[in-house]
Amino acid sequence: MKLEYIKRIAGLVVVFTGLFTGLLAQEKNDAIKVFNEGVELMKANDVRAIETFENCIKICEQIGDSANDIKAKAIKVLPDLYFQKAFDLLTIDKNINESLKASKKTLEIAEKYGDTKTKESTQKIMIQAYSTMASGFVSSKENAKAIQAYDSVLMINPDHIPTIYNKALIYKAMDNGPKFGETIDLYIQKVTSTGDTVSVQKASKIARDYFRVAGSKANQANKLTDAVTLLNTASKYGADKNVYYQYASVYNKQKKYTLAVESAQKGLALETGTPEEKAKFYFEIAEAQFKLGKNADACEAYKNAMYGPFVEAAKAQRTNLKCQ
Repeated sequence: MKLEYIKRIAGLVVVFTGLFTGLLAQEKNDAIKVFNEGVELMKANDVRAIETFENCIKICEQIGDSANDIKAKAIKVLPDLYFQKAFDLLTIDKNINESLKASKKTLEIAEKYGDTKTKESTQKIMIQAYSTMASGFVSSKENAKAIQAYDSVLMINPDHIPTIYNKALIYKAMDNGPKFGETIDLYIQKVTSTGDTVSVQKASKIARDYFRVAGSKANQANKLTDAVTLLNTASKYGADKNVYYQYASVYNKQKKYTLAVESAQKGLALETGTPEEKAKFYFEIAEAQFKLGKNADACEAYKNAMYGPFVEAAKAQRTNLKCQ
């Protein structure tokens, strides 16, 4: 609380002190005295101010209606004092756990006295505390604990977009495909609603690449049904030449040659690089055309595949087919 505001409150109370006589006045003066003590402690940044204002409120409640004005002033000050304690523990003492304990107490006080502003401010520092805690767990590779910390953030604010993104990255690092997909989809949904197309594209690429690589690994392991499922998921995040290449490879293994040709051609259409970079698509097309009995088409495709690692295989197939 600003010092000028504190002085204004204190000044008003001092004026009030001299206006009453008798027993009732003495009781109220006792409450005012305690309030003024709290103000002085608060100005000195003394943690005892909290206890003093709480004591002031209790005295006012014992006095009754005549002390309601003093009680209201104490109530107005108290939630902010609790907040300042939690804030200092986090930003000055760097004590996350103690700050969170103080923050939870601050929320109780803010809710008790209907202080919406302090409640919102407290929730923000709790989010900061849990996020810092999660980052520490990520650094020490304690991913499960990091997820728990991020979940605590989302309990406070389910729409906290950076936390959803960070959770998705942890699930990706854990190679938890279902959870990664679920979380990155939620993130994309949230950022789409904000109109942030750059973040949508970035997240979509991360997801597409993850599921493409997973599909490639399944393909290499001859788990072809799983590979197609994973590639289908990758495709959900946008067209990609390398996804189409994996489709072509899988479909050739599954003897779905027409689909293999279609997939390789789609990938080839997106490949704008050198003949060496296009060779892998032509090789898959050639393999499928050969199996379909379209030898002339296969010969032409093998010719275009004669670059890089495909040179020898393509040359051998052209010899076998007696290509011109």
